[in-house]
Amino acid sequence: MDTAAADRPSATYDRIGIGYSDIRRPDPRLHALIGQALGSVHTVLNIGAGTGSYEPEDADVTAVDPSQVMLDQHPGTKKVKAGAEALPFADGSFDAVMAIMTVHHWPDLHRGLAELRRVARIQVVFTWDPTYRPELWVLEEYLPEIREMDHARFAPVTEVADALDALTVTPFPIPHDFTDGFQCAYWRRSECYLDPVIRQASSTFAQLPPSVVEPAIARLRADLASGTWHRRHADLLDRQSMNYGYRLLIAGT
Repeated sequence: MDTAAADRPSATYDRIGIGYSDIRRPDPRLHALIGQALGSVHTVLNIGAGTGSYEPEDADVTAVDPSQVMLDQHPGTKKVKAGAEALPFADGSFDAVMAIMTVHHWPDLHRGLAELRRVARIQVVFTWDPTYRPELWVLEEYLPEIREMDHARFAPVTEVADALDALTVTPFPIPHDFTDGFQCAYWRRSECYLDPVIRQASSTFAQLPPSVVEPAIARLRADLASGTWHRRHADLLDRQSMNYGYRLLIAGT
């Protein structure tokens, strides 16, 4: 495996990970859905664990992340610095493995998914489907560069499901008050995208150069000030949630 490629997720989160947990606060509704998928397992491996979001409270959790900056923010006692493609555990070491908004960062998706199946009998994966429409308005109207980036790194959910032999694929519409500040969280709270701290906690925003992001944000700021954005997206303002293609996959037995 290309060592430089394998280090990309680590390098990204070593850079953006400081203060990550202040913005990326686990949402209780997604937490409940993931908990239901995991069931009453005893041992859980969390791949791309970051700060420990969505881990079950009543299980023995081992956190894996390629970024030391992220692991340093994880509250657990069992922490391993590693990538998904080469997990340092024996076959069947865990009851379940979870991978929440991380598979798109893996240099070798299929090798990583095979590792999930190798080390645990149940696999729970939360990801986004780039083929789903409608897409978030930020991409279409302000930053098509994010679309290009995301389509290059996210695999279609059907590909992930086939590789896992997933039993269940569950849509998760994003609530308007979603607390986990990833890219799509602020679909109805458009002014939040003006905040550089919020943008820094999203790997897509954080990886684009200021020469691309700042003019786009200036256009959004102007559209908010003039009321143009609100007129254009009046249909969103009363919605409680939006399905933008996020899916929870459950595989194994």
